[in-house]
Amino acid sequence: MAEQPGSALNPVPFPDLFRLDGRVALVTGGAGLLGRRYCEALLQAGARVVIGDVDGAGAEALAAELDTERALGLKLDVTNEASVNGATQRAVQRFKRLDILVNNAALTVRGGSERLSPADYFAPFESYKRDVWQRAVDVNLTGMLLCAQAAGRQMLLQDPPGGVMVNISSTYGVVAPDQRVYDGVRSPYADATFNTPVSYAVTKTAVLGLTRYLATYWGKNNIRVNALTPHGVYDNHDDAFVRNFVYRSPLGRMARNDEYRGALLFLVSDASSYMTGANLIVDGGWTAW
Repeated sequence: MAEQPGSALNPVPFPDLFRLDGRVALVTGGAGLLGRRYCEALLQAGARVVIGDVDGAGAEALAAELDTERALGLKLDVTNEASVNGATQRAVQRFKRLDILVNNAALTVRGGSERLSPADYFAPFESYKRDVWQRAVDVNLTGMLLCAQAAGRQMLLQDPPGGVMVNISSTYGVVAPDQRVYDGVRSPYADATFNTPVSYAVTKTAVLGLTRYLATYWGKNNIRVNALTPHGVYDNHDDAFVRNFVYRSPLGRMARNDEYRGALLFLVSDASSYMTGANLIVDGGWTAW
């Protein structure tokens, strides 16, 4: 029987487990709060990185800032199939292959504030508008599906076939939002009350189902698919929210925006080579209560 690469008979040297030299990654929502940190980490580990973001100018500027040779920034609207397919093709044209997809783009509470009416995005469940719900489904779930389809087709064409996908979920895809955290709180992004709306929580739950489906569907093709579940990242939140959050968090603080890099590198590298269909929760202990 031939030895499997990275097997007990032929292990990857430990110092190289997290290295990504020669691999190409596409990060959706790559110019955002966490996306830019993911791109930095991938580049530092040796990968070439395509930074896709609906803010195309922001993606291009970030690529120029990080590495003009190994980073490519481009406009990517994950809700538009032609945009998704075009971004994948440009990645392959530039770097000749695609090994990693970080499905990070989402309509978050910040994006919902900036791109939609904050009053509608943070509206109570009883009056939540269908078009706001649909927009979240289009970005957070359908967009993730379209990106996985495009990346998967490319990964199947490569010789040998294979790759890694990481779908970014949320602790509110694992447990329900603690509504008490938002008592008396205003949004840091708009003049509106603040909460985690039903559209975000439900779509992030669906991300975990998509992850398990793809892991079992593509396992035979050496395409691994896992989820990464981050939690609250400090982003100029008001003092009332921080106090409420800290009381609820076992570690007693919110996350920094650089604290998910190690988890992401673990999931996309050979360090997690026998891991698929899993959800890695990095939440300061929030879901341990």
